[in-house]
Amino acid sequence: MTIYPQASRILVAIDCIIFGFDGKDIKLLLVKRNFEPESGKWSLMGGFLKLDEDLTDGASRILYNLTGLKNIYIEQLETFGKVGRDSAERTVSVVFFALIRIDYHDTDAVRNHNAYWISLENRPKLIFDHEEMVCRAIEHLKYKAALHPIGFELLPDLFTIPQLQKLYEAIYNIPIDRRNFSRKLLSTGLLIDTGFKNSNSATKKATLYKLDSLKYKEKFHSFWNFMPDSMKQV
Repeated sequence: MTIYPQASRILVAIDCIIFGFDGKDIKLLLVKRNFEPESGKWSLMGGFLKLDEDLTDGASRILYNLTGLKNIYIEQLETFGKVGRDSAERTVSVVFFALIRIDYHDTDAVRNHNAYWISLENRPKLIFDHEEMVCRAIEHLKYKAALHPIGFELLPDLFTIPQLQKLYEAIYNIPIDRRNFSRKLLSTGLLIDTGFKNSNSATKKATLYKLDSLKYKEKFHSFWNFMPDSMKQV
């Protein structure tokens, strides 16, 4: 029995914008499609929502299948539903963006999905409205990174202040004053000095820090204002 006889069939898709940081550049995990429509072209990782799952569960499933990772930072971004956005069938896409540590994912799973890390500046033309999705996600990442400590999701467990500065410079694509940035970060109390030095540093060995996980979780939604004065024009 059809309860809503006048309703039209509309597919619900989930597209995931996956950001990573390689120590120098912000990168996207993109898929080279091997199926129609648009086979052979570049795409975000996505899939269709199952009947028995919530939206966030669907995004987590897609991310796990691609990366082998659970408990990834994900956030629902926006819904895209223009008529004709998918050439195959009427489809509404719910977009999520995710932050992962590049070195942590399952490389075999990524390879099996024909996926590759590509820097934001060198990203290829994407199918459908995926480029618009990425642009919206980049702007949201800039906004969130200035006010909340999401940048730590892209760093290894132990990191230096210069590494964190490089991350923010990559996000905003501008140089940042080292002293002001260091002062702001240390004043938050989010960083724990491990007492160790970065032995891989080519110059003076920098102090290795780790994130205070308890404070991070308790005060994640507080407005930390990571944005130095030099970044406020962004």
